[in-house]
Amino acid sequence: MAAGKKWYALYTVPRAEKQVEQRLKRAEVETYLPLHLSPRQWSDRIKLVEVPLLPSYIFVKTTEPLLRSGIIPTHGVVRSVYYNGKPAVIRDPEIAAIRLFLEKARAKEIAYSLDEKVLIACGPLKNIAGKVKRIGKTHIALYLEQLGVMVSVAINQVKKLPGNAAPPA
Repeated sequence: MAAGKKWYALYTVPRAEKQVEQRLKRAEVETYLPLHLSPRQWSDRIKLVEVPLLPSYIFVKTTEPLLRSGIIPTHGVVRSVYYNGKPAVIRDPEIAAIRLFLEKARAKEIAYSLDEKVLIACGPLKNIAGKVKRIGKTHIALYLEQLGVMVSVAINQVKKLPGNAAPPA
């Protein structure tokens, strides 16, 4: 561990974590902003977007005096997280555990199996259920029983139906 440097948690303005990280990196402060991919739905598509694992929090590795004098005044930082009247120190194994968790989560992709029921999440066939008949790298072929047809849909445009649940009305 660098001389006297420890991990601290900062509370940021909502949805400003990435900007705060950039400002701190420009000031040569070691930061860690745990991000994960989360599906976001628009009217015409679903997209995987990187979002903070812990909204409004970012970790910095620094000394306590620099934390108080140089980092807290950074635009977008609301305050340091305190515990027992002092800035909360986050131990290295806790940061390592967060990193490991995110690595394992990234390794697991949504996998579909043949004859599994899925729901089309957007587009002209939105909310129509189908059975997976073929799986490609970017698209899957679905049999839509309601319409009696096979269609090809982008994998990121469908979502799993729990069990044999009926599609929403």
